[in-house]
Amino acid sequence: MRKFVIMRVQGCGKGTQAKLLADDFDLVHISVGDIFRWNIQNHTKLAARIQRMISVGALVDDNVVEEIVRRRLDEHDWNYGFILDGFPRNANQAEFFLESYDIDAVIQIDVPDEVVRERVLARRLCSECGLDYNLIFHRPQEPDRCDVCPGHLVTRPDDSEQALADRLATYHTKTEPVLDLFQRKELVIKVDGTLSVAGVQDSIRQQLALPPQQTA
Repeated sequence: MRKFVIMRVQGCGKGTQAKLLADDFDLVHISVGDIFRWNIQNHTKLAARIQRMISVGALVDDNVVEEIVRRRLDEHDWNYGFILDGFPRNANQAEFFLESYDIDAVIQIDVPDEVVRERVLARRLCSECGLDYNLIFHRPQEPDRCDVCPGHLVTRPDDSEQALADRLATYHTKTEPVLDLFQRKELVIKVDGTLSVAGVQDSIRQQLALPPQQTA
C-alpha cells in the first residue's frame, strides 16, 4: 500500500501528477479542491461557506477541511493506497493528519510564483459541463467555447489577480512551514515543476523508486 501527499500552491500541476500516479498504481486521488467544487455544484450545506471563502482567495476553515478529509479517508476505498492533494495546508492540519495516518512520502512540486501566476490566470472552466482548460497547455479548438458541449469558457471566481496574490501569500506564510515538519521526518521529495508533465512524473518516480511510465 502506498500513501502519498502532494503539495504546492494551485497551478503547480499537482493535480495532473497525482492523477498519473493514481491511474498507474491504483491509488485513490483525494483532491480537497475537487471535494469543495463538488459541494458547490451540488448546493450542499457546506457550499455557501466554502464558496464565500475561496471566492476571495482565503483558505477554508481548518475544522471544515479536517472533517472533509477525515470523512473521505474513513470511506476506506483505497485498497492500494491514496494520494492526497491539497492537504494539509497549515501546521494544525498537518498535526491532525500525522496523528491519524502513516504516509510514505510528501511530493513537493517546486514552481516559481511567477510561473504559477501565468498558469492560474490562463485557466478556464466550461460553464456547462465543467471541463477544465488552460490557454497555455490545453486550448479549446474554438476560442472561449468548450470542445465537448456548447458551453462558454469562463474564469474561475477564485482565479482573479487579487485572490491569487492572497493564496500565494497564505501558502508562503502557513503552508511552507508544514514542509519543514515533514522534512524533519525525512518524508519530502522535491521535483522541478517547470519541466514537462512527463519530466516531472519521471522525476517523482525515480525519487520514490517506482516503476517508470510505460510508453505506447
